[in-house]
Amino acid sequence: MNIRLSDSFTYKKLIRFTLPSIVMMVFTSVYSVVDGLFVSNVLGKTPFAAVNLVFPFTMMLAAVGFMIGTGGTALVSKKLGEGDEDTARRYFTMFVVFTLLLGLIVSAAAFILMRPICILMGATAEMLEDCVIYGRVLAVFNSAFMLQVLFHSFCVAAERPNVGLFATIAAGLMNMLLDFLFIAVFKWGIAGAGAATGISQLVGAVIPLLYFTKKGRAQLWFTKTRLEVKPLLQACANGVSEFLSNIANSVSGMAYNLQLLKFAGEDGVAAYGVLMYVNFIFISIFIGYSVGSAPVIGFHYGAKNRPELKSLLAKSAVLIGAVGIVMTALALSLSRPLASVFVGYDADLMALTRHAFVLFAFSFLFVGFNIFISAFFTALNNGLVSGAVSFLRTLVFQLLAVTLLPIFLGTDGIWLAAVAAELAALLSGAAFLIANRRKYGYI
Repeated sequence: MNIRLSDSFTYKKLIRFTLPSIVMMVFTSVYSVVDGLFVSNVLGKTPFAAVNLVFPFTMMLAAVGFMIGTGGTALVSKKLGEGDEDTARRYFTMFVVFTLLLGLIVSAAAFILMRPICILMGATAEMLEDCVIYGRVLAVFNSAFMLQVLFHSFCVAAERPNVGLFATIAAGLMNMLLDFLFIAVFKWGIAGAGAATGISQLVGAVIPLLYFTKKGRAQLWFTKTRLEVKPLLQACANGVSEFLSNIANSVSGMAYNLQLLKFAGEDGVAAYGVLMYVNFIFISIFIGYSVGSAPVIGFHYGAKNRPELKSLLAKSAVLIGAVGIVMTALALSLSRPLASVFVGYDADLMALTRHAFVLFAFSFLFVGFNIFISAFFTALNNGLVSGAVSFLRTLVFQLLAVTLLPIFLGTDGIWLAAVAAELAALLSGAAFLIANRRKYGYI
């Protein structure tokens, strides 16, 4: 039996509805991690460090897809909640077309400017060529990646989260197969790693693109549309937090890499790469839950169902808190095997990575709440508050922590920076929730 956005959600129903989005995001993270495993174990730690240096920039390129996906979904879900399905479908089509066209422009610019960008990010002479090759290959497929992340949200709004899950699994399996073929068998090196990722992103974009071409399969399908500035700006305003989050995460990632090059050299960048790969998997659970629950929140906001909003917030807090505790315990207990899988070939690098992970692990106690709070306000069509929460968390607190803590704690300060930043973000997020409680009636 299909779960509808208009339903009243128990814990069981909420988990069932968000589970495809959670699995989708986890699987996306896992197949990204496979790139790192192949590059590190087959090509070595210098190409691995190069991939980790470029990766934050590639995520920055996809930021518009996240912004339009989350912000557009909030607007479309609200229109569905108001019963205006024709407008919802017209907006949906417009968002997809706009993202594709903008993606082509961004891709071309990134390809041309990749070398100076890599130099600006601190690439050493040994890493530079690998950075440029990997970055340019991914830039070619950037439009597909933007569409893939856009459809993550819209598949849920269309009450077809399994379509997004199927597309992600297909893309992930393709990426794993091509990583093996391109890197281990054909020996295409770093270019093969980029091509494997890019082709998989194309698969992840094309499957939902084809699905929504047929009328009546879901609440949403492609229809005649035109460029409308007001809803486009509204979607950008709603999703500005996700845009800022991706841009800020990329900037923060670059800052971490620069600090690590200064305090720990190339090994520090490689160790940070391992942390980020594992971090992607862990926080993808929170991101998936937020993506899956946001259309529900947006629908009930549009329907003016305040008791359900209150229930959704309370249940989400319980679920996120429980998962955060479990994640922290897992991260602490699995630090050695996780480090071994990525960099077991280098004893010193493995010891550094394991030590870093033990300190970094405590950030999982707080990060889930911060991701959800930002997504919650996006779903309420309050891009200003959502953007503020995201901006403070991913840029201000991260940059302050990674800049100041190493002065007193050395390299350990870099590993603890995420913990300090997430704790500060949780306190500011709680303040925003309290300040807006009467406006939305969720407390």
